[in-house]
Amino acid sequence: MGTLQISSAQSLKTVSYTDGAQELNGLVTANTGRQLPGVLILPAWKGVDNEARTAALELEKEGYIAFIADIYGKGNIPEDNASAAKLSGSYKNDYKAYQHRIAVALEQLKKQGALAGKIAVIGYCFGGTGALETARAGFDVQGVVSIHGGLAKDENRPNVPIKTKVLVEHPAEDQSVSRKDYDNLVKELTEGNADWQIIVYANSGHTFTNPESHEYNEIMAKRAWKHTLMFLEEVLK
Repeated sequence: MGTLQISSAQSLKTVSYTDGAQELNGLVTANTGRQLPGVLILPAWKGVDNEARTAALELEKEGYIAFIADIYGKGNIPEDNASAAKLSGSYKNDYKAYQHRIAVALEQLKKQGALAGKIAVIGYCFGGTGALETARAGFDVQGVVSIHGGLAKDENRPNVPIKTKVLVEHPAEDQSVSRKDYDNLVKELTEGNADWQIIVYANSGHTFTNPESHEYNEIMAKRAWKHTLMFLEEVLK
């Protein structure tokens, strides 16, 4: 994936939806209503960003309906890292609220024409945590991809059976993920009898797939995207 061109943003349409009284504004690709496999994109901690938009447009080229979820909602978009950390942290702590917002977005993806039996979830950073929460919640999706996501889970939460296929794309130099978190995830996925795979990318910091980040690693980012597409093709086509 390259950087997003301004004009290509016009290919994505805003979808307004609600969760109770909270207005949410997601983005969907232009191929709605065509009964295609669907991919829900969970964006990073600042909300819908260029990396998510670029992913959606690339997925459209591959024959998927892609929908970028709005987790925070109108009026709650972080303006800086501090507010992003606070907001994303609140959903990480209240994981059931996060799972609920994901469920609401999955319903919107289906309403846009995605085939109910052919849906996957990919997420970046905070959204990568959301991809794992999708699997933990037991939602009816065929696969999840966590891209430089937070891997931690509260130790008081029991490990549960995980029926969806799981791909974790993990940068080797990610300072936000401890070895303990990594090992606990392996234990969780193994005990859950999941079909899982973790790919570790060398010489890569946390946001290695984002061209706008100082940690961007072009070679590894391209590999990770190819791995994502290969996984989606397997589980959705």
